[in-house]
Amino acid sequence: MAHASTYRARAHAPGVAPLASYLLRLMSIKQTNLCLSADVETAAELLAVAEEVGDAICILKTHCDTVSDWSERTAKALKEIARRKHFLVFEDRKFADIGETVRKQYTGGFHRIADWAEITNAHILPGPAIVDALLLAANTTIAKYNTGVHTDISAAPPQRTVNGASDDADDDDTLGETAVESPMEVEGNDERRLSIKAMDRKHSVVSISTTITSRTESISPCPEPDFHPDDAFSIDAPVLLARLGEAPFVRGLLLIAEMSSEGHLMTPEYSQKCVEIARRQPDFVLGFIAQRSLNTETGDNFITMTPGCQLPPPGQEGKKLGDGMGQQYNTPRKLILENKCDVIIVGRGITRAVDRPKEAERYRSEGWKAYEERIGTKQG
Repeated sequence: MAHASTYRARAHAPGVAPLASYLLRLMSIKQTNLCLSADVETAAELLAVAEEVGDAICILKTHCDTVSDWSERTAKALKEIARRKHFLVFEDRKFADIGETVRKQYTGGFHRIADWAEITNAHILPGPAIVDALLLAANTTIAKYNTGVHTDISAAPPQRTVNGASDDADDDDTLGETAVESPMEVEGNDERRLSIKAMDRKHSVVSISTTITSRTESISPCPEPDFHPDDAFSIDAPVLLARLGEAPFVRGLLLIAEMSSEGHLMTPEYSQKCVEIARRQPDFVLGFIAQRSLNTETGDNFITMTPGCQLPPPGQEGKKLGDGMGQQYNTPRKLILENKCDVIIVGRGITRAVDRPKEAERYRSEGWKAYEERIGTKQG
């Protein structure tokens, strides 16, 4: 896949996974390649920052285990903001264990990550089986979501008998046409103590009706809106986002091929092994956490997301940036234009800003300008 390909063109490339296609189209419409790393400590902070900067981002990255009061309600509220603001959720879990363990960590426990995060990530230190285990867990979650079981339980009231005949002798026949019945006879012990004969009343019937439904509309994104690419931006973004619809209920994995911390131990050979494993599962592995594009062969269409992005304060352009704890920062232009990355991940540069929406917009603008320079056009 040529580096100059637009996000939109890559979204329609042969074999692209549904979630990757959706993300690339979302980035094109919103004109953003910014992911916010919301490294906060309370649910209120997480939801507040998502609300404040959601319009400027394509992805919000979480560390749910650092949120002290995380709950199912937190996950639902975050997903509601993501739906309304049009971004995906990426839980930065960094799985790195044997298959059975990561399967449980992904779908169970306190956080149930697979239920609410479209994207997660993993190290390949345990070997390629970690990808197979997470894929199996993801498919189980998707199947569960797409299959609904609904049970109705109703009880018909006892029938009076008049001259030995029921008021409604045909009730049992009609029940059998609409429900799967489990007759449960109510003998009326209290009534027998009052010397009322059991035959003086008709037995109650409890009807249990179970409906199993399947849905598939969540698996793929909505069809591409019908317009010529040259006319794309003559249509308002809200209209295009409405046509795009909600994210498909599918899951994607990023492999951690490189890190932004100084002295990390991920050798070029290790990064190459990540790519080889990813090529075996292109429907599930969306791409990589890396400092540069790893698309090197024809047909590669992996998305590279890159942490360690920061803009220097105004007037200090060119200053080397770091946090004093081994983190090294690069500018959006360096990562998007020169290193051919696709998504910049920004954390404290936005979350600690006095005006977070304004700072998020500054990063979004710089990242998008670098992308436009890279592809040599103003089209997405």
